[in-house]
Amino acid sequence: MREQIEHALDLAERYATRPESFSDAELMARAVPSWLPTVMDPILAWVRALQEEPRLWLRARCGQGRALARKLGHCRAFGDGPMADALEYRGRSDLFRTREFHSAEFQLQDISSQAVGLICNPRPGEKWWDACAGEGGKTLHLAELMENHGSIWASDRAGWRLANLKRRAARAGVFNYRAVAWDGGPRLPTKTVFDGVLVDAPCSGIGTWRRNPHARWTTTAQDVKELSELQKQLLLNAAAAIKPGGRLVYAACTLTRMETAEVVKAFEERLPHFERQAVHNPLVPGSPPQEMLLLWPQETGGHGMFLVAWIRGSC
Repeated sequence: MREQIEHALDLAERYATRPESFSDAELMARAVPSWLPTVMDPILAWVRALQEEPRLWLRARCGQGRALARKLGHCRAFGDGPMADALEYRGRSDLFRTREFHSAEFQLQDISSQAVGLICNPRPGEKWWDACAGEGGKTLHLAELMENHGSIWASDRAGWRLANLKRRAARAGVFNYRAVAWDGGPRLPTKTVFDGVLVDAPCSGIGTWRRNPHARWTTTAQDVKELSELQKQLLLNAAAAIKPGGRLVYAACTLTRMETAEVVKAFEERLPHFERQAVHNPLVPGSPPQEMLLLWPQETGGHGMFLVAWIRGSC
């Protein structure tokens, strides 16, 4: 085991200093599992990006990106406008020990996850449901975009994730939410009808392989197939809670066909009164709207992410 770890560290050092010493064929054969081409088309630039050190992204409070960057130092803003509050941290300090973290001046949140909240674009006073909230990163972002006005339901099947969400929300001063268990089934956690629902569904996580390299060798093609079926059911069940004219946003940190385009196709065949809405990529200002958005790590510096949005029509 020790020899394997030392060999892995040697390979990482070699790639960091001499990436050209790894041929394209070598990377495609050894850096990703052999089953991957059966579920997606691996892009060489993406495979190379997986070998790089993951970037650490922060989300400052709205309008406070520049001020936070000055306080922490070693920060680079992603862009202007709403993205000016997205900072890449390049320092070596333990951010969890900083005064700014404990006073909730920022959240650790990947840049692609920040894009999800901006695409949801919730308005103050609306009602939203973060159906697969996990530990609440996107719930907190939605609450901030809503200026803590309106209401958010945050659900997950794991109680420990909801407990962490509550702790994070208390530190951030977010109180316009309600955390509740939901197993993803047709029995919804509330009879509330929402202006918007976010389904950030459980997925294979292939988009996160740069930060979680071990997952390349523990995830299987069968996992992708099973998760695709789960995503379809989650969307169908959550859609029942959206009012006419309301929005449904589907997000998944994966890049496989079965968990992206095929999920969209199956959903629209079952619920044709949901009209797909083209969305702008907030990470590329001025880009044309797209009906299905794929965020690639080699382009954004964050996780790989798939996004699509619908408007519910009258049925």
